[in-house]
Amino acid sequence: MVYSYSQINQYLSCPRSYRQRYIEGWREKDTRANLVFGRAFETALAAYFRGEDCGQRLHDEWAQFRGSELEYGRGDTWDIVLTQGVQLLERFCQDSRVHIANPESQLQLRIRRQLSPGKEFVSYLDAIGELDGISSIIEWKTTSARYSEEPLGLLALDPQLLCYSWMTGVAEVAMVVFVRKRFPEIQYLKTTISNQQREQYGHLVDDTITQIESGRFLPHSGIRFPNNGCTTCPFIGLCLCKEELVAASLIQTRGNELDWIDQLDC
Repeated sequence: MVYSYSQINQYLSCPRSYRQRYIEGWREKDTRANLVFGRAFETALAAYFRGEDCGQRLHDEWAQFRGSELEYGRGDTWDIVLTQGVQLLERFCQDSRVHIANPESQLQLRIRRQLSPGKEFVSYLDAIGELDGISSIIEWKTTSARYSEEPLGLLALDPQLLCYSWMTGVAEVAMVVFVRKRFPEIQYLKTTISNQQREQYGHLVDDTITQIESGRFLPHSGIRFPNNGCTTCPFIGLCLCKEELVAASLIQTRGNELDWIDQLDC
């Protein structure tokens, strides 16, 4: 069996949504412009580190979706998002704070960790390189709002960075946040993950996998005003048995390697 950070995070968020995503085969449609653009932007970053024209690469990748029916944030359009992306790339090049010595082997890394003879954990790291001269795991993020930096040390609690540090044993981790707004900004966020934190994350993984393999997929309601987690969940149509919501947000693909869990009585 193969597990990943996304699976663990999905189960901890809501076991029912885990079942819907990883067992029943439902997944969200690619309709949100920020997610589609994020993938195009990461491709452009890879082009930059390979010495290619990253601005042209961003245009070419994003141009594939110019006529697509994407859901844009307030005030955003295809052209505005592209302009902001180009400005962010220019700023990133000028800052020159991130260095990747070998782009072919240090970008989009697939890391594997054997949990037991029949189980392994897989992670896909954006990059391993240097930020301000310090060797670090680096995660790219594109967003329309700044990430919170307070209180001090908050980044060390990020579960994705905890996972990557646990997978690799690398203590220094960083997020480079590309903020799309009227005046684009880049945040260079750094932290150190302790041995204790890595050990705790490992225990969390073991406990979560035990629950998954026991077939426990009870729903976690997110409805508690004003924080309505369920209202932003793409799987809400399944929970409410609303076919129109399912059709608008999801598609179903079967044949997942975790289909064996589908036979469990939950």
